[in-house]
Amino acid sequence: MAQVNPAAAVRDVVRTPELWEKITFTFLCLLVYRIGAHITAPNIDVLALTDYFAQQKGGGGGLLGLYDLFVGGGLSRATVFALGIMPYISASIFLQIAAAVVPQVDKMQKDEEGRKTINQWTRYITVALAAMQAWGFAIFVESLPGAVAAPTLGFKLQMMFVLTTGALFVMWLGEMITERGLGNGASLLIFFSIIERLWGGIFSTFKFVSTGALGAFSLLVLLAIMIAVVAGVVLVTMAARRIAIQIPRRTMAKGRQREASRSFIPLRLNSSGVMPIVFAQSVIVVPGAIAQFSGNEKARAIADLMAPGTTAYFVLFSFLILFFTYFYTSIIFNPVDIAENLKKQGGFIPGVKPGAKTAEYVDTVLSRITLPGAVFLTLIAVLPIALADAFSLPFAFGGTSLLIVVGVALDTLAQVNQHLLLRKYDGFMKKGRVRFRGRQATGGSF
Repeated sequence: MAQVNPAAAVRDVVRTPELWEKITFTFLCLLVYRIGAHITAPNIDVLALTDYFAQQKGGGGGLLGLYDLFVGGGLSRATVFALGIMPYISASIFLQIAAAVVPQVDKMQKDEEGRKTINQWTRYITVALAAMQAWGFAIFVESLPGAVAAPTLGFKLQMMFVLTTGALFVMWLGEMITERGLGNGASLLIFFSIIERLWGGIFSTFKFVSTGALGAFSLLVLLAIMIAVVAGVVLVTMAARRIAIQIPRRTMAKGRQREASRSFIPLRLNSSGVMPIVFAQSVIVVPGAIAQFSGNEKARAIADLMAPGTTAYFVLFSFLILFFTYFYTSIIFNPVDIAENLKKQGGFIPGVKPGAKTAEYVDTVLSRITLPGAVFLTLIAVLPIALADAFSLPFAFGGTSLLIVVGVALDTLAQVNQHLLLRKYDGFMKKGRVRFRGRQATGGSF
């Protein structure tokens, strides 16, 4: 296997103007995002809010901990970007589910004008979700002792305006990164929010070692577990079951004989990515969110029963992840469409009849590989709570954050590599054209 020279790779990136401009633009957008994530919204005592979140983390992570992780701590600091990119993500997920349920929406996704309309709908839904979340956050902050000096209707309207505007600006930053930067703007915003939170946790862990709260042997065991988990996440993220296919092609030799080119359909072991955990978290935090925002005693009792670390939480959370893994995989992969596309191209799977039999075969393979992927997601999701209880960690390692970091990092590296390959290919073609024109000018043959 050829070894990669990091210095040469960086040099190639710098020497590629288009790629370097994309990286610079992406960095500037992320810098603006991180600056805004430290500007506090007006009329809020941040100390009272951070104390509440610190107590929640000490009790097992808190029901709002996942959201706070995705926005880089902006929720616990009540910044103008407290909602982050999450309203936009939620709107996108809602329309993805709608496409699987409503045939008209699914048809629109296959058309250029339809996709533009869906993107516009996504923005409108983002505004509505951001306004509702901002209003709920204002009510939640008012319920904390000493967090708001004057809890009035004016304060709620002010918070709704500030946080909704911040969420729309973050959505715009994400779209700009997607269009003019490295791509996947929303994922990169979440990626850097998570990375920023991890550094503080790592420093706190070494502080625990220096004070004796965490022994040296326990630290070594923890590091070994972390390395093994990261390696496992990378392995499962890249693992795929390749279904061999053959597609006939024409050759120019002797009467246009037809040959079959060999290719394959890659079905990833973890096709759904991190979305099943996000869906499961979104469902399981509903009772706690209602309790925190409403103050109802019955809702608080249900929230305590479903609190992270309880048996009911682990059982329901695991079941939801398994369910949403199969559900989301069925949304993004349609065996019938794969079979129809193969049939249109004249392709086939060796030993399987085209059409319905091909769709049935792909569905069977997909169902078999989805189960180990779902079990892996479940183990990764409950890992942070298990490690936090075993080692008293000041940060959550594993789960959604680790899957997002690894997935986005691998995808970004793949896009950078693709830009480099396109640049080399384009340079090769330019040299070829110059050579061809030179021979034409001298009357030579090519």
